[in-house]
Amino acid sequence: MRTTRLLIIAVIILLYGIMNYYIGKRLWALASPLLSPGSPVLFWSFFWLVAFSYLAARVAGPYLPPRLASALVIVGSYWLAAMFYLFLLLGLGDTIRLIGSYAGFVSPSPSEAHLTTSVALFMTLGIVGYGVWNAQNPRVTYHEVRIPKASPELDKLGIVMVSDVHLGTIIGPKRLSHLVTTVNHLDPDLVLLPGDIVDDHPGPWPEHNVVELLSQLKTRYGTYAVLGNHEYIGGRVEETINLLEKAGITVLCDDVVLVRDSFYLAGRNEKLARIMAGKTRLPLARILAGIDRSRPIILMDHQPIDLDEALNEGVDLQVSGHTHLGQLFPNRFVTRRVYEVDWGYLRKDNLQVIVSCGFGTWGPPIRVGNHPEIVVINVRFGCN
Repeated sequence: MRTTRLLIIAVIILLYGIMNYYIGKRLWALASPLLSPGSPVLFWSFFWLVAFSYLAARVAGPYLPPRLASALVIVGSYWLAAMFYLFLLLGLGDTIRLIGSYAGFVSPSPSEAHLTTSVALFMTLGIVGYGVWNAQNPRVTYHEVRIPKASPELDKLGIVMVSDVHLGTIIGPKRLSHLVTTVNHLDPDLVLLPGDIVDDHPGPWPEHNVVELLSQLKTRYGTYAVLGNHEYIGGRVEETINLLEKAGITVLCDDVVLVRDSFYLAGRNEKLARIMAGKTRLPLARILAGIDRSRPIILMDHQPIDLDEALNEGVDLQVSGHTHLGQLFPNRFVTRRVYEVDWGYLRKDNLQVIVSCGFGTWGPPIRVGNHPEIVVINVRFGCN
């Protein structure tokens, strides 16, 4: 198992290096006429430092000065997005030039290659610039849900769901404070945080007053969370849970609670926890064993998966995140194939599913082709 994992990592790093070399070679060809004869060493040293800064920060971060590690993460995060679009646009441009040369429409000359690189570079700058602005301006998305089961105490419920906040180096206290203010302004009955609250680990939380900010969330019936894959990536799951609970947030890890004697709220453990931390994910039937199935059941699961299991166990509403809707266009074509629903609303018989594309970002602090969101779900009980 370990050998296979190391082999996969080696292949990924190799492919990453090839992609960056392709981009670097094109950028050097464009810039070299403007630089001095001794500049290749400086160019390539700087290029590879930028290209591998994110990976270096993630691997060696604990052994580096905090400011240097944060700087590498930030530089590397922006480069990941720039690399993604440079590779796509250069590849598209070179493909068009290749087809054109065979068809006799384009002559394969260095000037044509320089033009392709220049266009790809300026387009990438524009896309990344827009993506940075877009990622920092979340929208509020509304859903109306009717659940046929009656609730003894409540006829309606206002839920605010915020997934994939990714608190860390990129998403800091300023963004969190804005999030808390927006959520409180929406005056929710219930706040749900379906995973990836933390980007890697909660190390910066004390310095950034994260617990204090999260404790300012105001709800009538409480704030609840489940764990996502990123809570496990950092390897400090128990610390994360303790800090969330210190902020007044109840973490449901393969557990269910009865809220206001009116509806059940269940939370599933992240499916990847078995691979990342050897933690099991209980069958939903076991989690819900012994509850009154005539009452409404709301389920939090970080990934929008195992929907048939939720349907068979009588869940009325499942809320999830994780997909980011691909975060960078055109990645949504991938998430659309991986998940039955990668964003928005889906109904499967008596099960209703709402998937958020998330508030924060992973890696590049950039969103293209989708918008960060805070989701409001207005639920009415006893209605068809």
